[in-house]
Amino acid sequence: MSRYWKLIRLFWATSIAAEMEYRLNFVVATLTSLGNLVGSIFGLFLFYRTGYTFAGWSWEAALVVLGIFTILQGFSATFLAPNLNKIVSHVQIGTLDFVLLKPIRSQFWLSTHTLSPWGLPDIIFGIMIIGYAGKRLGLGIQNYLLSAVPLLFGLVIFYSLWFMLGATSIWFVKINNATEVLRGLLEAGRYPMVAYPAAYRFFFTFVVPVTFLTTIPAEAMLGRVQLSWVIGAMVLAIVLFWLSTKFWRFALRFYTSASS
Repeated sequence: MSRYWKLIRLFWATSIAAEMEYRLNFVVATLTSLGNLVGSIFGLFLFYRTGYTFAGWSWEAALVVLGIFTILQGFSATFLAPNLNKIVSHVQIGTLDFVLLKPIRSQFWLSTHTLSPWGLPDIIFGIMIIGYAGKRLGLGIQNYLLSAVPLLFGLVIFYSLWFMLGATSIWFVKINNATEVLRGLLEAGRYPMVAYPAAYRFFFTFVVPVTFLTTIPAEAMLGRVQLSWVIGAMVLAIVLFWLSTKFWRFALRFYTSASS
């Protein structure tokens, strides 16, 4: 385990050093994140400006959901997209051969080799929104700690779904559109699930589990989540992560190397 932590530090230090060669990109990423955030807040404001509220969700509570969604976007841009989007190119040009020959787990290498700091502004802005809303709601440190557990489960769920989708590139080389569809579906997480009709709530809970990514952590932070939902998030995270490892090993049986 210590060897893997050393590898992560080495991977990320090298990635940050390489990315810092283009520091202007950080300014552009910050402005882009700020623009997206303003658009998201404005979209939420359109619902609440006339006094309408989502059932059980005040303006500040809805901002908590938006803040968690923004953190999720930052996590995706920082850790997931730079790594998992490259699985397709590794299969296309044959560099997956070299990954498989390395004396570490290929899934670990493909999932952690690169880090992009350009998603950090989203994480920072998301924390700021949650801090502002939490202050207005009178939340304490225990509220934030309670939400950390289901949020961690949500990140594992998000990663597992994306990795399994990336693994299908062994059969279907061009899956970039499919990953964009997944990210598009996850956009529903910027609002509480009660904002959607019952059929959509069912879909975003039991088909594409968006509910577990933002709404459940937000309810935990607000101190009103049912324990069964947290347990469900834990079970789903464990099962999906286990499936992602099994699915990757299964997919590799059908991989033909660039030299074959």
